[in-house]
Amino acid sequence: MAKEKDPNSWKYWQFFWRSWAIQASWNYERQMNMGFMYGIAPVLDNIYKNSEDGQLKKEAYQRHMIYYNCTPQTSAFVLGLSASMEEQYYEDQENFNPETITAVKTSLMGPLSGIGDSFFQGTIRVLAFGLGINLARDGSILGPILAMIISFVPSFVITYYGGKLGYTMGNKYLSRLYEEGLMDRVMYVCSIVGLMVIGSMIASLIELETPISFGETFVLQDVLDDLLPQMLSLAATFIMYWLIKKKVPMGWLLTICIVGGVVFNVLGILN
Repeated sequence: MAKEKDPNSWKYWQFFWRSWAIQASWNYERQMNMGFMYGIAPVLDNIYKNSEDGQLKKEAYQRHMIYYNCTPQTSAFVLGLSASMEEQYYEDQENFNPETITAVKTSLMGPLSGIGDSFFQGTIRVLAFGLGINLARDGSILGPILAMIISFVPSFVITYYGGKLGYTMGNKYLSRLYEEGLMDRVMYVCSIVGLMVIGSMIASLIELETPISFGETFVLQDVLDDLLPQMLSLAATFIMYWLIKKKVPMGWLLTICIVGGVVFNVLGILN
């Protein structure tokens, strides 16, 4: 008896191929958001294919244009899981909170980036090109070929099966979570993890310090660090968030950052 073909196999291949292009439209404002949107677009088009679903489709597109940044190979898992949640939301719009999709995406970015970058950038790439360079140095054409094969095979396996696993896990476990009434708890936990991810990004990516001091005993930066580490970075983030809520254009935000940084540095207020 021939094995029945999985009707969702086209989705797995969409997650696979499109996650390879997730950095093609990388931008400083929301980084991989357009690549993620490109990856999940075929599934959204399939879900919201009726003309009366136009508004829901528009909201779904907007939902996936928010900030996103993750290792490309592990992004297939997030694509699969998000696609599954979108289908769940379409089938049960009264009980499914669509903010859960965003919360789950945000909470997965940090852990999957940590695992993915360590494995692919810190291990596989070093191993592949270490072996390849040794062969190439001796004049063997197998050097670059071996490096490419060692780099490609793990990426292929994890990208394809990551997308498939994310989609099937979503279908299987989301239904169970709803049946057991645990979705609110999942939403709560994902929100906490998401806030921790955003907080760590602020602390690691925004570096603001003040050189202000009086005499040899009072150093303002030390006082601020005792009160709350990275206080200035957090304050700058809140100011940018407030300006975004006021719908200040992104060009003006960049201008404020550049001009403000230069002016405060010249005045000796910030490093």
